Amino acid sequence: MVWDAFIAVYLFLAGLGAGAFVLGALTNWAKTPAPRMKRIAFVIAPVAVAVGTLVLVVDAKAGFANPLRFFLLVSNLNSVMAWGVIILSVFLAVSVVDLVLLLVRKKTPKALDVVGMVLAVCVAAYTGVLLGDAGLAFPLWNMAILPLLFVVSAASTGIAAVLLVTYLAAPDEVEALPFLPKAGLVLPVLELVLVAVLLGVTAGSSGSAAAAGAASVANLVSGAYAVPFWLGFVVVGLVLPFALELARHRGAGAPKVAAVVGAAAPGAGSDGSAAAAAAGSGKALALVGEAGVLVGGFMLRYLVIMAALAVVFA
Repeated sequence: MVWDAFIAVYLFLAGLGAGAFVLGALTNWAKTPAPRMKRIAFVIAPVAVAVGTLVLVVDAKAGFANPLRFFLLVSNLNSVMAWGVIILSVFLAVSVVDLVLLLVRKKTPKALDVVGMVLAVCVAAYTGVLLGDAGLAFPLWNMAILPLLFVVSAASTGIAAVLLVTYLAAPDEVEALPFLPKAGLVLPVLELVLVAVLLGVTAGSSGSAAAAGAASVANLVSGAYAVPFWLGFVVVGLVLPFALELARHRGAGAPKVAAVVGAAAPGAGSDGSAAAAAAGSGKALALVGEAGVLVGGFMLRYLVIMAALAVVFA
C-alpha cells in the first residue's frame, strides 16, 4: 500500500457512500414520505463506494496491473485489507440489490436496509481501521480514535452529498427527516472534538513515537499543512457549515413571517415575493454549507495521511 494523497480519495468516497446509504435507509421511518431522497441516496451509495474501491485497488499497485498479487492480498484473512475488501464487496452487493428493488418495485425490504446500514457503518469504520492498522509506525493514525472520527465524518459527508442533490432535484423532501438540522449542528462539533482528542493523544505519544507524534501535530497546526488544516478543514469544513445551519435553524420561521407581513402590508401583492426571496436565499446558503462539508470531509482524510510522520526506529 502506498500512503499518498490518492488513498484519500478512496477514504473520502467510501465514507461518503456509506453515510449516504444510512440516510437513504432512514427515510423508511420518516413521517413524511421522501421517495426521491431515498432514490438519490441509494444511487450515490454504491457509485461512491465502487469508485472508491477501484481507487483502493489501483493504489494497492495491484488490480488491473497485477491481478494475481491482488488475489493473494485479499485471500490472506490475517490482513486488514482482506477483510476490508470483503466488507466493501458485501456492502456493494447489498446496496446494488437495494437500488434495483427500489427502481423496479418502488420500495425495499426494511430488513435488507438494516443489513445495509450495519455494513455501511462497517465500511465507514474500516476507512479508519485501514490507517489505524499502521498506527504503530504513524502515531497520528490512532486505532482507537480514527475509526470513530471517520464514522462521524462519513455521516456528515453522506448527509451533505444527499442533501446537496435533494435541494436541486427534490427540494420539497429536504425537511422529510426532522433530525437533519440537528445533525448539521451536532456532527461538526463532535468531529472537531474528536480531531482535538486525536491531536492531543498524538502529541502526548511516548517512547520512540514521541518525536514523530509531536512533529505530526506540528505539521498540521503550525507547519506545512497548517493553512489547509485551519482554512480548508476547520473553517470551510466545520465552522462555515455549522454557522450556516445555525443561522437557518434560528431563522426557520423567517419565510412564514415574511409572507404574513408582506400580505398584510398596504399595497402588497399576493404573490409572496418576500417569502420566495427568503426561501431562495436559504436554499443557496444550504448548498454552500453542504459543499463546505464535502470539502472538509476530503481535507480531513488528505491531511491525516499527508501530515503523518513515521516513527524512526533505532
